[in-house]
Amino acid sequence: MDNMIDQFLDCLRHERNRSENTVESYSEALHAFEAYFKGLDAQLSWASVDADVIRDWMESLMEKGNVSSTVCARVSAVRSFFRFALSRHLITRDPSRLVLSPKKSHALPQFVKESEMNRLLDQMEWGTDYKDVLSRAVIMTFYETGIRLSELTGLNMADVDLTDNHLKVTGKGSKQRIVPFGQELHDTLTGYLTERSRLSVGDAAFFLSGKGKRLSNAWVQQMVRNHLALVTTIKKKSPHVLRHSYATALLNHDADIESVKRLLGHESVSTTEIYTHTTFEQLKRVYKHAHPRA
Repeated sequence: MDNMIDQFLDCLRHERNRSENTVESYSEALHAFEAYFKGLDAQLSWASVDADVIRDWMESLMEKGNVSSTVCARVSAVRSFFRFALSRHLITRDPSRLVLSPKKSHALPQFVKESEMNRLLDQMEWGTDYKDVLSRAVIMTFYETGIRLSELTGLNMADVDLTDNHLKVTGKGSKQRIVPFGQELHDTLTGYLTERSRLSVGDAAFFLSGKGKRLSNAWVQQMVRNHLALVTTIKKKSPHVLRHSYATALLNHDADIESVKRLLGHESVSTTEIYTHTTFEQLKRVYKHAHPRA
């Protein structure tokens, strides 16, 4: 059955134009489900599993502490595979159509306050060694452009235009968008490039480790976590929180939601709308302006 999975992954890459990160996520989910049902009965196959096996797998994922959004993503990968296999006549039925995914809990996105980001970027003592210069440049890029982790680590030298001050970003589904930035980030990236030029560079990546290699996602996540812990007590301290912070800051300063959607690279404005629920400063301004007793 590995051949079926390989066919599906090739379809994702070449026909549906999915990014390699997405393909890898689907691959992990499919192999995890396959390992689960083979563990139940070595005779089971993709053609013979039924809806109850999928439900049991979902339950086992929840019992291991996976949140509903993670379970939904894994089940979605399995559904997509079954639909593909059915359309190619590799199987005769799709048991996943009888399975309901767990309801996602729509927790409001967390964000770092503007005052906290100002303290981190402007008031804290940053060193002058390469690691500190790199770290500050990465954090400022996240906060001033709102790009995703994979988009940042995927940036190449050719994607950063310091003449017109914009990034050419390759997002989900390998779709490209242009993200502008201001003079402050321009100056920070210029200073970073001065330090980068002293490395023994063997990579086209814009952001490099001290060894001249493209940054790993794991390194960036840990670095961001360590620095955010210095200024905020929110539970999640990740690059994605900086993306939330970027969107929230734009909306708090009266950016229209359609423009924020395009800057973030969202397919639908409904995805962007989740940030409108977090802008308490905006709600306070509306209240003070509109309520007769405010």
